[in-house]
Amino acid sequence: MELSLATRTVAEHTVLEVGGEVDVYTAPRLRERLIELVDSGARDVVVDLGRVDFLDSTGLGVLVGALKRLRAVGGTFSLVCAKEPLLKIFRITALDQVFPIHPSVEAATGTPETGAGPGPAA
Repeated sequence: MELSLATRTVAEHTVLEVGGEVDVYTAPRLRERLIELVDSGARDVVVDLGRVDFLDSTGLGVLVGALKRLRAVGGTFSLVCAKEPLLKIFRITALDQVFPIHPSVEAATGTPETGAGPGPAA
């Protein structure tokens, strides 16, 4: 399966939406894109794994590398993941203790959920 990567900005965070399979064949593309983001000045990066169908140890290594790279420049790195099979991988490897993992981009960026009903009372 092919890997898709799309970048957008949400509340001063760079959100990288990842889709498809992140494995030994596609992980280098993800690594290159994350390095490009950091090298171009991104400091608050959120990786949205919402459309990822498969993630192997190579992909986990790329995510750990990005976390280290951002911490080294004073940045933040978090993940968006609500899929139980992927969350299980993070729990089994104890990486759920390393990465901030959020259920949505809105939760990761601190922006209001859209279409979630009325907002806070004024």
